[in-house]
Amino acid sequence: MSSTLKCLRALSDPTRMRIIALLQKDELSVNELQEITRMGQSRISTHLGLLQDSELVQSRREGKRTFYKLDQLGDRGISEFIHLAIKGARELPEQASDQINLKRILSRRHEQAQVYFNQVAGRFDRVYGPGRSWQAFGHLLLRVLPPLVVADLGAGEGLLSELLARRCKKVIAVDNSEKIVAFGAAKAKKNNLKNLEFRLGDLQSPPIEPNSVDLVILSQALHHAGEPGKAIAAAHAILKPGGQLMVLDLARHQFEQAHDLYGDRWLGFAESELHAWLESAGFKRIEISAVAREDQPPHFETVLAGGQK
Repeated sequence: MSSTLKCLRALSDPTRMRIIALLQKDELSVNELQEITRMGQSRISTHLGLLQDSELVQSRREGKRTFYKLDQLGDRGISEFIHLAIKGARELPEQASDQINLKRILSRRHEQAQVYFNQVAGRFDRVYGPGRSWQAFGHLLLRVLPPLVVADLGAGEGLLSELLARRCKKVIAVDNSEKIVAFGAAKAKKNNLKNLEFRLGDLQSPPIEPNSVDLVILSQALHHAGEPGKAIAAAHAILKPGGQLMVLDLARHQFEQAHDLYGDRWLGFAESELHAWLESAGFKRIEISAVAREDQPPHFETVLAGGQK
């Protein structure tokens, strides 16, 4: 088959156009393309094989990883096909989320500390060691916290708030259930945590003064919000300049029963959605990454998103 027909065949699939558009800015590994497009590894590899066979992309090995890039040094015909593919990709509905996820992936490359943490976390549970536990690590990390003023929005019974209050200057726990707030306040009083205050309120309009807290936490709370974007904007408003937001929530999933079983309004969120809301609210230095995945079906995945005011 001639190179022209091979290229036309390669460009006949929207996914391959997406891949070419993603490779326009920089080379990417299979895993990175998988994370950006949310497709399986075998599917991505099949598309890359066809693109490489058509001489539209090139590959190189780096350790155990293979990186792909556009073959823009080829003949003029190849360059024209690449240009057409990029133009076609702009018309696809996935274009916006692809570009947001690409931006996130390229930013993360420069955050070597985060990459190192992910590698350490991945090794943590593989080998048993007496006394090694996430609980112990959590207490260790609490000891190095500076004296922050923290807002825990959607705090529930306040487990995280209670842990933070043992080290932070002040913790404000906000929840929209009167019973939960009363329970949390009584427990804080019983444990003599005078710097832990429970307040009745909504995620989208928390009863906290603007520019008054150092850190806002939304831990598994955002998927209960009526309008998640407004909740993130409200978090930005109550933060001091330079303050940080941390969102721990579910990645988008298809477990519909979560609506009835857990009262979830949203079936998790795509990384691109979280990035767009953070950026729209005015946050800088945005970082988003998957930090955990459950072994049992439906294999809920947890995403950690952060940004600075």
